[in-house]
Amino acid sequence: MTGAVRTGLRGAAWLLPAAVVLIALNFRGPIVATAPVIGDVRADLGLTASIAGLLTTIPVLCFALATPFASWVIAKADPERAVSLSLVVVLAGTVVRSLPSSVALLVGTAVIGIGITIGNVVIPVVIRRDTSPERVGLVTGVYTSALNVGSMITSLGTAPIAAVWGWPIAIAIWGVLAVLAGIGWTYTVGARAAWRRPVAVEPVVETGPIDQVLGTGSIRTVDGGAGTTPVRPARRLITWGLTLAFGGQAFSYYALTAWIPTLLHDEIGFSKESSGASSSVFQILAVVGALGVPLLATRWRPRAIIALVAFLWLAMPLGLLFAPQLWLLWSVLGGAAQGGGITVIFIVIVRIVSSDADARRMSAFVQGGGYLLGSAGPLVAGSLHGATGDWTAPLLVVLVAVLTLGVAGTISARRVD
Repeated sequence: MTGAVRTGLRGAAWLLPAAVVLIALNFRGPIVATAPVIGDVRADLGLTASIAGLLTTIPVLCFALATPFASWVIAKADPERAVSLSLVVVLAGTVVRSLPSSVALLVGTAVIGIGITIGNVVIPVVIRRDTSPERVGLVTGVYTSALNVGSMITSLGTAPIAAVWGWPIAIAIWGVLAVLAGIGWTYTVGARAAWRRPVAVEPVVETGPIDQVLGTGSIRTVDGGAGTTPVRPARRLITWGLTLAFGGQAFSYYALTAWIPTLLHDEIGFSKESSGASSSVFQILAVVGALGVPLLATRWRPRAIIALVAFLWLAMPLGLLFAPQLWLLWSVLGGAAQGGGITVIFIVIVRIVSSDADARRMSAFVQGGGYLLGSAGPLVAGSLHGATGDWTAPLLVVLVAVLTLGVAGTISARRVD
């Protein structure tokens, strides 16, 4: 490689993380965009509480049920086109959802869910392929942090915009983020291709083991030596363990995200407005966990990180169960844990795969099964609260889900120590 091209590639190193941040802002924000204005939406469209609840449930179900479709799309197109397609679909769904019709609202929400699902699966593949081994964890952390930042920005900005221009514009305006991400991604793809063009590239067979990944030390490949065919994800015990761990993470996150405002209102007497603002702490602190885990991963083994994440996660249900008045402390610990939980699972996936195709299949399997379990979180927690009249049973179920994350994740991560 010539010195000029090498310099160009180093100059391009910042492009992928920047593009990933712009893209990630679109992969959680649209899900929560309707929540701050749901009262106005229900009043204008005559929605029942059950239909309104689908606006959060549908995208998470898409994460689970549409992953085979997402994997197929990524296999047929290259990752660059798959990322672009995901942004186009999210933008289309955002526009459709803003139309003043209950049908358009639900259809647009489903379209958004499908677009995000494609992005959920392909971004870890892109990070694994285009990031140097020592920076994989950092870029993964940046990605998961930006997911939470997108949720926070959308949650805080939608209601003020709706107060001025109405809810349709307030939820449609976030499509601007998809446009900006598309521009940034197009520039990144073009720039990286231009810098690489002078280099004579020899064919690379990506069926062998990864011998260098995040941080120091080596790993044991699950797939054997070079020239072997990777085992399908469903035939690996580690895949099922990671799926259970991801499911425990997702179940806990979505159950608490849906019900923390109501719980704080019931247990502490916060107003509805204060409860909503207070629950944002749980979302904001995820940035700390998402960026902290890659730093720990340079020194700690993955199973030790998962054990720490699960320990901090436990503070949330246990703390709210026995000392809800200390909700701020539990939200800080639980928020950092939930941001770190998804990050460390993505890092483990990157470490065990042997090729881009293997990464795509593994990512789709773990996320599909995990989000299927996670989609039940709000429903199970809400049903238990309705049946018992208090929050003990819902918090105990979240406690079990967190323990599942810790046990299944720790056992699975032993394979990459």
